[in-house]
This record gives sequence, C-alpha cells and structure tokens, in this order.
Amino acid sequence: MRVLGRSRRGSAFGAVSIGILIFALATLLTLSACGSDEPTATAVPEPTATSAPEPTATSAPDPTPEPTEEPTAEPEPTEAPAARTEPVELFDMDVRNIDAWINSEPTSIAQLTSEGKVVLVDFWTYTCVNCLRTLPFLREWQDKYADNGLVILGVHAPEFEFEKELENVQMSVDEEGIEWPVALDNEMSTWRSFNNRYWPAKYLIDTNGDVRYTHFGEGAYRETELEIRHVLEESGYDVSGIPIGEVENTSRDDTARSVTRELYGGYDRNYSVYGLYAAQDEYYVGPDREVEYEDIYAERNSYPPQKFVLSGLWRNEQEAIVHARETMDLSDYIALRFHGRSANVVIDPPEPDEFKVYVELDGRWLMENEAGDDILFDDEGRSYFNVDEGRMYKIVETPEYVEDTLKLSSDSPNFAIFAFTFGTYDGGF
Repeated sequence: MRVLGRSRRGSAFGAVSIGILIFALATLLTLSACGSDEPTATAVPEPTATSAPEPTATSAPDPTPEPTEEPTAEPEPTEAPAARTEPVELFDMDVRNIDAWINSEPTSIAQLTSEGKVVLVDFWTYTCVNCLRTLPFLREWQDKYADNGLVILGVHAPEFEFEKELENVQMSVDEEGIEWPVALDNEMSTWRSFNNRYWPAKYLIDTNGDVRYTHFGEGAYRETELEIRHVLEESGYDVSGIPIGEVENTSRDDTARSVTRELYGGYDRNYSVYGLYAAQDEYYVGPDREVEYEDIYAERNSYPPQKFVLSGLWRNEQEAIVHARETMDLSDYIALRFHGRSANVVIDPPEPDEFKVYVELDGRWLMENEAGDDILFDDEGRSYFNVDEGRMYKIVETPEYVEDTLKLSSDSPNFAIFAFTFGTYDGGF
C-alpha cells in the first residue's frame, strides 16, 4: 500500500561550516548504510530515481517548516490523505515478529477478521505527544464499539531504544487507561509490513481483510468515527443507537502566531538534512564527544529560532544530549526560544537514579498557572520536576500564547534529553 506524505526540506545549513556538513553527511550515509529503521525527524523525503529505501519512521505530519528566521504565522495542519473509496487488499499487512502482548493473548489481523471483527490498527509510541493527544478519542471508540464488532489493535512501534522495554510500555498503558490489545513491534516488522511512515497512523480493516480507510497524524476524529460506523454496519453490526462524537479536531489557540518544531537531542537526527536542532557548531564536530559549551546567546538575550543552546559540559549521544558531569549549583543548562502554549520533554536517565530538573521561563521560575502536570514547587518557589523513569514530562502549560526563553537545568549526570515537543492547543499538551 502506498503511503502519501508531504516532504519538508530544511534550510538551516548556513550556520554550520563546510567541514561540519561533510562530517554530518558522512555520518548520515553511514547510518543509512546500516539499514537503520530508526526514525528521522518529521520530514518525509521525496522519492528519487534510485531504488526506494526501507521506510523510515517519522512522527505525525508536522505542519511547522524549518525556517532560518522566526516564523510569523502557524500554517494549517497537514491534510491527511482522503478516505479511500475502494478497498485495498491486505496482502502481507499483519502483525508479525511481536516481542510481547499487553491486554491480549497473541493474535493477528487475519484471525480477528475471520472471526467477523472490524480492526482499527493504531501505530503509536508512548512518548509521542501526537499519539497521546489521540488517546481520548481511541478510549471513546473503545467504550462505544468494542461490544459492537470493533477491535482496536495498538501497535507500539518505538521511537527510542528505551521505549522497547515492556515494563515502560505497560506502565504507560496503565496510566493512559488503554484497554485494547497492544503489540510491541520492537523490530518494526509490523510497521514495515504496512509500509507505515507516521506516528500516529490508523488503518481501518473490514471483515474481508481489506483496508477501507487510513489517517495519519492527529485530527479527523469525527470523520474516522463515521468510517468506523460505516464499516461496522456493512459487517452486520447495529450501531444506530450509539451517539456520534462531535469533535473533528482538537481546538488550537487562534492567537498563536507560530509553534516551535519538535527538537531532538541525539546526533542520529541532528546529523541529517532534516535535523540541525543544535545551535552551536561544536555539537557537529563529532559524535559521542564531551564538549564544554558556552552560551553566547544569553548575553545578547536573543536565542536562535527552532534550535536548542547548551551551557556547560554535555555529551552528544546517538539518541540524546546528555549532561556530562555532576554539578552543585545548576550551572549547566539547555535553553531555547519557546513559541506556543505547552512544552514537553522526553527524558530517559541512563542510570536508575531519581533527580530534579529545574524549569525557568523568561529568566524566572514558573508561576502555578504556567506549570505542566509534572511540575512541582520547592520551599523557595522554584519550579522543577522529578525524573524517575523514561517518558515524556509535561513541563509548561501557559494560559495564553507566549514567545519566551525556556531553560532547563539539573545537577545530575543522568540528565539525558531525547526530545522537546510543543503545542498551541487549548487546554494542554
């Protein structure tokens, strides 16, 4: 099955020297040659005349381009492909090579459809903010249609290595109230059998094993539910007495001029044409290097758009940027210019040691009405969050759109940042 997506081309090479670019491209070629299925940023490369590579994982289609100067307006969300008007044969599209099952014994799409079930396959991963935003709608469909012929099949395809751990996924499933079967696709075998490209991605499969509808990314919730009902009714299930949801898309703040793109810490994504998330050239000199960074932007009070800035000793690793020493005074930090209503950070400590990360916004501690769900306040009024597991931490949720400097600092050498995500949604992350 052909998966369509909008390509996005970065234009931020100007700040990096020719030598650094050569190294970055060489590293990219090395990673590609290894046949890695690890995701590249949110871009979907346009096809070339060469043979097609293995599909690479990308987050949900990202409406934000990668500008060299601050954007002045937030574009409309990327449109999902239209609903298919004819069935697509399933061929070899099925769950395969699954590492573990949650909420279910091992099963398959072929088995479920042969039992007369309609299957909604949902590709997700538990630190993906786009995926988490869709879960309330999936829970609603589970409540409405699980007893009326629908099986939601969650395929957990990890973006980072720590997301392969069964204990981590199980904890997220419990916290998010996920009751449908979840298959751990750690080797991305099921992902490849669908030729999938996005988190989240939904495939609606009828009782004949035909894909009747697809949707990539967030939104189109009412449209998706109408397709679910249509296929259920075709399959002989009566859903006429079940009310239809009215929400098509989650409401965005209409005052927001722009939103900061997703930023990745590791060189696996930074050393690519879709990366360059780090503002300082020293990051690109080589992988797995400890570098003493100087924040020259703080004195200017002008941080570059769509990039992060480091201060102190840090080590660039494949999937994360890691604080490379223990400090006593919060002297080392990571900072960026934040545009939006909410900010989240994905952290996985390399050692099982709980520690605190302090959060400042525009040179001051957060106020209570700006604090994300994971923020606490100490006796001095300082805003922080405790890191005790690998997951996404909700750190900022402002009552209105802001364009401020976000700074995170910790004394711990286990402070390993995998990604930042941002939003302009009313009511949270």
